[in-house]
Amino acid sequence: MSETIQVRNPATLELVQELPVATPAEVAAAVARARQAQTGWQATSFAERARRLYRLRDLLLDQGDRLADILTSETGRPRAEVYGNELFYLCNAIGAWAKHAERYLKVEKISPSFPLVKFKKVISSYAPRGVIGIISPWNFPLTMTLGEALPALMAGNAVVVKPSELTPLSALFGAELALQAGLPKDLFQVVVGAGATGEALIDHADMIAFTGSVETGKRVVRRAADRLIPVSLELGGKDPMIVLKDADLERAAGACVWGALMNSGQICTSIERVYVEAPVYQSFVDKVVDRVQAIRQGKSADTIDIGCLTSEAQLNKVAAQVEEARAKGGKILTGGRRNPNLPGYYYEPTVLVDIDHAMSVMTEETFGPLIPIMRVKDAQEALKLANDSRYGLSASIYSRDKQAAADIADKLESGAVCVNDSLVNFIIPEAPMGGRKDSGAGYRHGAEGIRKYCQQKTIVSDRFGLKEEFPWYPATAKKAQQVRHLLNLLCHSGWAHKLRAFTALLRS
Repeated sequence: MSETIQVRNPATLELVQELPVATPAEVAAAVARARQAQTGWQATSFAERARRLYRLRDLLLDQGDRLADILTSETGRPRAEVYGNELFYLCNAIGAWAKHAERYLKVEKISPSFPLVKFKKVISSYAPRGVIGIISPWNFPLTMTLGEALPALMAGNAVVVKPSELTPLSALFGAELALQAGLPKDLFQVVVGAGATGEALIDHADMIAFTGSVETGKRVVRRAADRLIPVSLELGGKDPMIVLKDADLERAAGACVWGALMNSGQICTSIERVYVEAPVYQSFVDKVVDRVQAIRQGKSADTIDIGCLTSEAQLNKVAAQVEEARAKGGKILTGGRRNPNLPGYYYEPTVLVDIDHAMSVMTEETFGPLIPIMRVKDAQEALKLANDSRYGLSASIYSRDKQAAADIADKLESGAVCVNDSLVNFIIPEAPMGGRKDSGAGYRHGAEGIRKYCQQKTIVSDRFGLKEEFPWYPATAKKAQQVRHLLNLLCHSGWAHKLRAFTALLRS
């Protein structure tokens, strides 16, 4: 009897569906079928690939209600988040990749600067890698599966996705729509399972794009190293927010609550720690608490602001961080407990103060609806504390002084910074996004976000068809002396100065 996984609604704890787990042999077969499909797909034009993705976008819009039903059933999120985040992202990303992919991957002409090779013809081109394996998390079940596959498909690759075992239904729905949109059979596939299924995908794909925890990311890299296949990693963050004393506090408070609580804080780029200059600290805290207390939490509905956490393990992690902070002197201003009025994995939106870096809530990724706020004496202390982290994915800075904000943004050790805004960097597919430190390696979005799915090739051609090139055999003393004199003439600063002066004299 084959192994299965149970998909449960984390808002109600009810069983949604039971699915068979793909065995290693089935994963290998899926990759083999994808490799066959990729051959024909690579031969299609960028325009044809874009046409089919636009058809996919139409289907996503036409079946938005069904998408919301599926996604809310496996995540417990409000329907508004499905439309405003997952569907919005996919529509935006399809348009961006369809429009820019050909330009990002066009053949590039390279002009050598050194005179001895200046007359060579040099071009660099991009070709698809083959079959891309995507191992995705549970926080955005369609964005991080179908959405992550878009640039790989536009580059001419096939894709096999191993979604989280907690949320596989959205990815399966995406594969269904991809086939309806005219993508070749087996070009975009989903294999269901847990760690063993992901390991099998690493053993057969030509590249792995992984989003998840640091610990699992390291295991992915070690396994991929045995085959020397490339790996792209996004491994989460502990994203800081800095509020300077001249900030627009209403905007800063609104951005803070949105950036920390959207999807119940289960976003890699969520605001997870806040540093506020002392003169405006209390005013900012009061505004945040007022907004958090107005948040409506509950089962999926158009009038609900946030839903639940995706698993019991995640709920326990959030609760443990809050309890540790409380035990070390932290103060809970609102929330701080599992919601007693709801049956699922609901943790109340929580604001914490009187905290410091001795507490895990300020140093370890939370992935939950917490807003820990810390008072700092000035911008320099805020910057120092913001950079005091093993993570470096995203950050935000709030100030009316654009130059001061830009200076701090430059010094923040993170892959992206939002100024007077939050979370917006992820929804701009044209802008590269990647992490520093333990937040990962490689980029999604922008030119790098599609080029990573390609093999780059450089071709150097002779232009003149001479019988021989100067450095070819046989070597002679005369040739050696000529090369030495030529290098002196071209490269030695003294000789270069004389050559420029002589050339200027001739021109005059």
